Amino acid sequence: MGNSTGLRRKVKAMHRRSREWKMIAKALVSTDHPILAHLIPMRRCNLDCAYCNEYDKTSNPVPLETMFRRVDKLAELGTTIVTISGGEPLLHPELDDIIRRVRSRGVISGMITNGYLLTADRIQRLNRAGLEHMQISIDNVKPDDVSKKSLKTLDKKLQLLAKHAEFHVNINSVVGGGIHDPHDAMVVGNRAVELGFTSTVGIIHNGDGQLMPLGETEREVYHAMKAMEKGSYARINGFQDNIAAGRPNDWRCRAGARYLYVCEDGLVHYCSQQRGYPAKPLEQYNVEDIRREYVTEKSCAPHCTVSCVHQVSVLDRWRGPQKKTVTPSPAEDGELVQIQ
Repeated sequence: MGNSTGLRRKVKAMHRRSREWKMIAKALVSTDHPILAHLIPMRRCNLDCAYCNEYDKTSNPVPLETMFRRVDKLAELGTTIVTISGGEPLLHPELDDIIRRVRSRGVISGMITNGYLLTADRIQRLNRAGLEHMQISIDNVKPDDVSKKSLKTLDKKLQLLAKHAEFHVNINSVVGGGIHDPHDAMVVGNRAVELGFTSTVGIIHNGDGQLMPLGETEREVYHAMKAMEKGSYARINGFQDNIAAGRPNDWRCRAGARYLYVCEDGLVHYCSQQRGYPAKPLEQYNVEDIRREYVTEKSCAPHCTVSCVHQVSVLDRWRGPQKKTVTPSPAEDGELVQIQ
């Protein structure tokens, strides 16, 4: 890494941390805005990992002007972080413009990618667009029938990121979900730290976003990986520890309020694993929707493994008691569904 790149990276890191602290302060003062939104510009993906239910092979990219309107609406709602996900967002031909739009609205910009399409030029374009966070999940050391997101395939991409990226990079390794060798997570984590990235570990959920119990070896690897993680706001909670032990979590899920999942059709859902609720167009979403979902109890919460929702909900763990409520079903207009 050149001296100029290293200096720019340090300056940007300081600026990013300052904005993240402001994000936390804003969230503590008011509960009427989303903290994090996942925005989907592209459902299509260039891979087909066996455990994933968040992609297809045919979808076209969402038009740029439509994405601009969605970014603007999230900003109007007071959203502090927009993470672009998919599918594979790097397949969107105007991704850089979407990132610029996020930054122009004063919102922290992030992206989740499988990393396959990264080149030196592509990374530098992301720098110029203003990307602030990138996460890549690497599932194994060598590709297999469960996942092609392997360290063997992606290591050269990681080296390019280490050399060129001016944004924060986190490498997430996983256990559970049929991954053949749990020890692969340690190899991936050690390589991430060696390259100067942060490293986290996740637990792969089933098709409904729910817990798949870990075996003894998987639990041992999970705890060894947790010891490698650097402390941060996002990891100061016991959600994953309980999940690894097969214990339910007693918490207040703020999906639909503090966390929004906006699909390629522009509908707001609880999360990637609970698409269909409330399924209201983002353009119509307002503070009353946020307040309703803030106090709505979600039946899937005890065994949920969707860590991004855990992370934003922890800020409100001490307030806002929830209750069962009736919400409109996306299936048929006028039909009511009891969330139990």
